[in-house]
Order: sequence, then C-alpha cells, then structure tokens
Amino acid sequence: MKQFTLKVKSVENATHDVLRIRIEKPQGFEFEPGQATEIAIKKKDWEFELRPFTFTCLPSDDYLEFTIKTYPEHKGVTNELLNLKAGDELIVGEPWGTINYKGPGVFIAGGAGVTPFIAIFRHLHSKNEIGNNKLIFANKTSADIINKDEFSKILGDNFVNILSHEEKTGYAHGYIDLNLLKQHTEQGLYYYVCGPDPMMDIMVDYLHQLGVNDKYIVKEEF
Repeated sequence: MKQFTLKVKSVENATHDVLRIRIEKPQGFEFEPGQATEIAIKKKDWEFELRPFTFTCLPSDDYLEFTIKTYPEHKGVTNELLNLKAGDELIVGEPWGTINYKGPGVFIAGGAGVTPFIAIFRHLHSKNEIGNNKLIFANKTSADIINKDEFSKILGDNFVNILSHEEKTGYAHGYIDLNLLKQHTEQGLYYYVCGPDPMMDIMVDYLHQLGVNDKYIVKEEF
C-alpha cells in the first residue's frame, strides 16, 4: 500500500478529549465519504505504529481532516498525537473502508464511532441531499458529543442524542435500546452502525429483532 508523508496544517480540540487534525492533501488523492486510512507519526519510535482513522473532510476539500479521540492513559498513538503541532509530519496510507452511503436511513453511533458519518453527512449536506436521514448518537455526557452544533444545524430534529452518564434536559438518558430503535425503524431504510464492537453487536441484534434484513445494515469492519 502506498504511503504519503504529509505536514500538519492545524490541530484543535473538537471536544475535551477529541482532536481535529488537518494535514496536507497529496495531488490526486481521492476517497469516498465514510472511508478511513492508516496513520503513523513521523517521529522516532512511532513511524511503524499505524492506526486506522476516518477522513472527516469532504473529498473536495484541499486538505485531509481526521477527528480523533485521544486516550492519554493508554500511552499509545492517540496520546502522542496530543503533542502534535503545525509543521509536524504524519505518515498516511491509501483510503479503505466498508461504510459508504447506500441510501436514506438511520445512522447509529457510539462515541468516536460517529467519525465515518461526519464526512457522509457533510457530503450529503453539500449536495442538499440530507433528506430525512437521522443520527442516533450515544455518549456518556453532553460534553462528549462530537460536532454537536454542526449535526444540530444539518439534521435538526433528526439529531437524536442519548447520554448514559448524565441526566440533562433535552437529552434522552440511558443507552440505545430496542424501544428507541423501534421508534425510528421503517421499511426500506438503511441502518448504518459504528461504535465499539460490543455496541455494534447489540445494535445489529436489535435490528434483526425489528425485522431488518442484513442487506440494509451497513457497519464498519476494521
């Protein structure tokens, strides 16, 4: 797989523990919204520590953007990214990924699992094709909601949030369950699922219980 060494253009916080990193875009570099790549830090002892991250920019943007949750306690790649600054370099591979937009539906995300959906929603919005697509987004607290303002603007009432560790006015409390999904299940819709593996397994099981055929379930598989 071809690799590119690319300079960082900017680093900012998307939330208290999520970074939004923009880097150079190689000429002719193409990807589909929802796709990912592998990234390593161009730095001694880190060049071969490749990790998968999703593109969150539009294919038409003149930069590449990644929205990455950091885990300082792991002392791994995402912790090292906290030291990243403009002018540093990242090693970026070619695009790949199993989530792509197949048609109108319900997007179900847990935490940083929302990242493949960012580019998809931005792409649909840029073409005025958001339609009745919905996002059900599960987080611990409201402070953990990635791109909250952007999703609210793009999706309006079709942006459904549920918080497991905080009770707050305007937000559902608990976890995504069968009853919540049942409210948003319709024939002919696609169901896009991305989050931690246990969550995805539970969501797929719920969808099966609601009579959704596998051909209408789209999920990320690293």
